[in-house]
Amino acid sequence: MEPSEREHPDTTEDRLDRLESTEAIRRLAAKYALAIDTRSLDHLVSCFAPDVQVGADRAGRAALKEWFDATLRDRFGQTAHIIANHLIELDDPHHAHGVLYCRAEHEMGDDFVVVQMQYWDTYERLDGRWYFRRRLPLFWYAVDQDDRPVGPAKIRWPDRPPAEGPLPEFWPTWQQFWTAEPSGDWTVGALPPEGAFLRTLRPF
Repeated sequence: MEPSEREHPDTTEDRLDRLESTEAIRRLAAKYALAIDTRSLDHLVSCFAPDVQVGADRAGRAALKEWFDATLRDRFGQTAHIIANHLIELDDPHHAHGVLYCRAEHEMGDDFVVVQMQYWDTYERLDGRWYFRRRLPLFWYAVDQDDRPVGPAKIRWPDRPPAEGPLPEFWPTWQQFWTAEPSGDWTVGALPPEGAFLRTLRPF
């Protein structure tokens, strides 16, 4: 199915389903943020497909709940996740992908760490309900609120060595912009196909 066909379905029912699916996926991301900040792990794992992959050799919501419990209990006190810029593209009536910005704040002992990141998501509709199939977190920075995220190694968790984050270099256009010399030719290329903005920036 071509992107234009996904964006402009033939029937009113198809158009309505697309709108309802997009809104359901947006609500899914908001549910995740609320569930993780209130530590309702049952609500949190209910956002994922029943057979969600957890690490290399485990699957299922019970395994995911165990992972979240250990991670949140061992490292973090209070957290607050604020989400924005959620761009969603439907692949077909039951599959979609998207990119979501997130600014999160984490209490970590005597430190208060501020994180700026993106989630790269894939979604799947099962029995009429949308779930996360996969979430890939990509970081710009993670620093104590009294620190500034400038210079190298912007991932500065207090309990781990500083490290480089994948953003913004993860996007090919970032390197292309800085390595190209201005040519003086400001011809604008073809517009991205409707429904394929993300895929033309970076294939999923």
